[in-house]
Amino acid sequence: MESKAVHPLHQIAQTPTHKLLLKQWLKEEELILNRLSLKETQIDSARQEITHLYCLFHSTALLLLFAAASHQSGPHLCKRSWLPSLCSLLCSLGFIWAIRYKIDVECHLEKMLDREKEDSKLLAKCVEELKRKGVKCVDSKPCN
Repeated sequence: MESKAVHPLHQIAQTPTHKLLLKQWLKEEELILNRLSLKETQIDSARQEITHLYCLFHSTALLLLFAAASHQSGPHLCKRSWLPSLCSLLCSLGFIWAIRYKIDVECHLEKMLDREKEDSKLLAKCVEELKRKGVKCVDSKPCN
């Protein structure tokens, strides 16, 4: 009768250092997944804020255009015609800055999300390697 080969997970369960290492890696995987979901939520929030800024910008621009067009033209209005233009310009610059800032925040969050995904893939690969090899993995050397 041939004896069955011991499963790597059984070997890991018998070795306290490997068991602890596996538990730590699995806990780290869970933390990374939580960070991934948080980053995705932050990206969705940033995109929603960008959309709101676009809508606010366009509605303000339309409001200023209609307000300027609804006034009756007269000689007394020509003296201060630069004032609505200046207000519109400053408002537009403010909106453009805010939108650009939010887009930069979104790009930064996407880069962080990609980094977290890469970390998750690498950690999952290490866990699978440890599960596959069992006791063959030596603590002083990386599992290859």
